[in-house]
Amino acid sequence: MDRHATAVWKGNLKEGTGTIDLQSGAFSAQPYSFKTRFEDESGKSGTNPEELIAAAHAGCFAMQLSHFLAENGTPAEKLDAKAVVSLTPGTGITGSALTLVGTVPGIDEAKFKELANKAKEGCPVSKALGAINVTLDAKLG
Repeated sequence: MDRHATAVWKGNLKEGTGTIDLQSGAFSAQPYSFKTRFEDESGKSGTNPEELIAAAHAGCFAMQLSHFLAENGTPAEKLDAKAVVSLTPGTGITGSALTLVGTVPGIDEAKFKELANKAKEGCPVSKALGAINVTLDAKLG
């Protein structure tokens, strides 16, 4: 199974601009630039590679955990997962911090955290991010 995205960049690093397209069509010609990546902390002026990695990480983690919870006989009603990917200019991507609030009937906190940690370690995106620090703060809500 292969998935793809396409990026087109025009110009130099600081003044140039680009667009990103996803195979699924979820977005097309989504703008990105030096500003969207390094200057706009609000994240409202366009996307950036780190935001896309964060989306992939949160989504993958939530899916993996939902599988483990179902196998445990305690399927989730809702998993609210967030990933914050940190970029240090000059160094690169240094970490992905996962946070999770789960609504899971019939599970105790200890088992929930055990399965959440197992999902953090086992999801394919976490594995792909093996060169960086991946953390998890999970709780029942």
